[in-house]
Amino acid sequence: MTNMQNEMNQPMTHEQDDEIDLLELLKTLWQGKWLIIASTLLSAAIAVAVALNMPNIYQSKVLLAPADAGSAGGLSAMAAQMGGLASLAGISLGGGSADKSDIAIEIGKSRQFVTGFIRSHQLEVPLMAATKWDKQSGQLVIDSNLYDVQQKKWVREVKEGASVEPTDWELYKAFSELMALDKDKKSGLATLSIDFYSPLLTKQWADWFVHDLNQAVRERDQVEARKNIDYLHKQQAQTALASMQTVFSQLVEQQTKTLMLAEVQQEYAFKTIDPAVVPEEKLKPKRALIVALGTLAGGFIGILLVLVRSQLRQRKQAQA
Repeated sequence: MTNMQNEMNQPMTHEQDDEIDLLELLKTLWQGKWLIIASTLLSAAIAVAVALNMPNIYQSKVLLAPADAGSAGGLSAMAAQMGGLASLAGISLGGGSADKSDIAIEIGKSRQFVTGFIRSHQLEVPLMAATKWDKQSGQLVIDSNLYDVQQKKWVREVKEGASVEPTDWELYKAFSELMALDKDKKSGLATLSIDFYSPLLTKQWADWFVHDLNQAVRERDQVEARKNIDYLHKQQAQTALASMQTVFSQLVEQQTKTLMLAEVQQEYAFKTIDPAVVPEEKLKPKRALIVALGTLAGGFIGILLVLVRSQLRQRKQAQA
């Protein structure tokens, strides 16, 4: 009988202990309320200061479609029909598993193209030395510790043996963090986005990038087509077979069409579906979110400090 009473009392004792612990916890937090409030307010103030000092970042987007999409009777179809003949002649007409737009995207992401794009448009200073955009003047704010605007030279501190002027690798890394070029596998459409401090420059850089990318792919195909035509003429002159003469003539015609298309078509790799515009709203930072998260973090830190302080006091009292 006595054992049964003890067993019945045990759950009640656990519940009472839980209630006592909860009350003690609330009491401890109440006693340390000023520390929690101070930590929350301090963290909120820091979050506000950080959010206000962070520069605005704007984004411009361009929606692109492959220039040869849907042209079944165009160049891609011709290349497929003449592929066997070209193989006999010992040349490649392209048009294999890799689509021209896929190749263009890889070119656009390549270090050689990106650094060439930056150098040709003289984007080194805004890319590497700008800290924010002044909305009133419409100009970028350049860090004087990195670049001297008056003397037009780089003054940044670098490790011994390193270049004061930004290297191609540094420029490539910096621009790659701002630019995104991806293709949707389902729709086949590509999207170019550029993020930067200045809304005007994001739009301008996006336009330049699409133009230069089309130009790079066009020049690449022009060089390849001219080499193929020269090679075919040489092979045609060396053979006396009428059947092979016909083959070479057809291949020359196909390569000539490729060359003509590259010279005439401006949007050679991509056609612009939705052009870039000057963004009116910033992409980031999300200042309200930063302040909210900072305030919550300060509250949690305050609660943690109060609990740790309470535990330390209890240990000191137990040791005494």
